[in-house]
Amino acid sequence: MATSHDQAEGDEDEYVVLDLDAVSEKVHIPPNAPYVLSGLDTLNPILIIDDKIKLIGEYEETVGTCIVLSENDATPEVHEETGSSEAKSFSGKSITNPNQVPRKQVKPVCQSQKILRFKLLSECQNENEQSSVKPV
Repeated sequence: MATSHDQAEGDEDEYVVLDLDAVSEKVHIPPNAPYVLSGLDTLNPILIIDDKIKLIGEYEETVGTCIVLSENDATPEVHEETGSSEAKSFSGKSITNPNQVPRKQVKPVCQSQKILRFKLLSECQNENEQSSVKPV
């Protein structure tokens, strides 16, 4: 665990984007399922989801920088109408458009140079078995 003293000497947090696209079509990953991610400092980290789904990852460098964004509900924009007799009668009150689509506020959280793509562990074992079998 890095202390604030370690970070002051040049240790920086490193972020990695986890890519589960190849897995999501084959297995159902329940929302908010507990998970264990281990071996981040190895070539093939392991991700275990809900004590049932075991995945193996492989790092890939990105062509550019991945930017991770956080999305929050934005406060509605307030428009005050001016120039009409209605606006004068509602002076000081805000009028919002009920047909206006709710807006989201997006802000950057971090950036990453790496993607960690995951596959089912059983798929990786099948690939290794096929590559180790040599034609006679």
